[in-house]
Amino acid sequence: MKWFFIVNPNAGSRKGFRDWPKISRLIKESGIPYEAVLTTHRGHAIDLCCDCIKQGYRRIAIVGGDGTLNEALNGVFIQKDIDPKEILLGMIPVGTGNDWCRSFNIPFDYKKAVEVLIKEKIFVQDVGKVTHYHHDKPEIRYFMNVAGLGYDALVAKKTNILKEKGRGGPLTYFYFVFASLFQYRFMDAVIEVDGESVFKGELFSMNVGICKYNGGGMKQVPFAIPDDGLLDVTLIKKAPKYIVIQHARKLYDGSLVNLPMVKTFRGKQIRIRSTGRIYLETDGESLGHTPFTFEIIPLGIRTVVG
Repeated sequence: MKWFFIVNPNAGSRKGFRDWPKISRLIKESGIPYEAVLTTHRGHAIDLCCDCIKQGYRRIAIVGGDGTLNEALNGVFIQKDIDPKEILLGMIPVGTGNDWCRSFNIPFDYKKAVEVLIKEKIFVQDVGKVTHYHHDKPEIRYFMNVAGLGYDALVAKKTNILKEKGRGGPLTYFYFVFASLFQYRFMDAVIEVDGESVFKGELFSMNVGICKYNGGGMKQVPFAIPDDGLLDVTLIKKAPKYIVIQHARKLYDGSLVNLPMVKTFRGKQIRIRSTGRIYLETDGESLGHTPFTFEIIPLGIRTVVG
């Protein structure tokens, strides 16, 4: 019943480092038996997750942001010792976006977030799996919130560069939504959903969602349901770039999907090919390039929710 805490000291522009003493005190006062290890580099949470499972841990809590949670999820699915469904994932949010927590009412207040872990209300959600290419070699990545490609991936990459330098904050992603417009080039893409061709043409941006929030509270896949066994897709076709500035508010209230250049789909498998390289991010983590194959793992992971 002991919890294993994976703590990212760099999360939230070093907020994880500054606030961990307070969080650890709250955990001790709650009476939760636990062990904690701090990450030291990108990808470390994947290794820590694999190691703690091998040691016998079945409850893993993340003190960090969406990226750290994504790494832990990949550790759960990479390891071969047990069925991933035997693992219970929890979270105390200290990241800049904390978008997965928004979907499940996990408080940003540390004391209340610890109380959520104590109550241990369990929700079983779907998991996304994407095959992408890195240096022309196929790689697999799992995600439990939202994947983005095209312009969304460019914005995430620029945001991550600042994060790695210990800079940035909650508005960083929003800033790069506008600052990256003049750099981005449209790409020709062919998209299939469950074997049916649904789009062929120049693509601006696209999101594939298990949950509905990304980018620090944006709702680019507003109809996503985390346990329906389906991937939700929002696709933005080529359009004048000023449209992004003109309709920025719609990114947050979900009404973006009502614009004429936006299409939505739902399915179990999404395939994307392109003439040039279109890049990818999952749960805010910058990854490789096309071609992509997205698949759904229904009810793939148990989580503690608010």
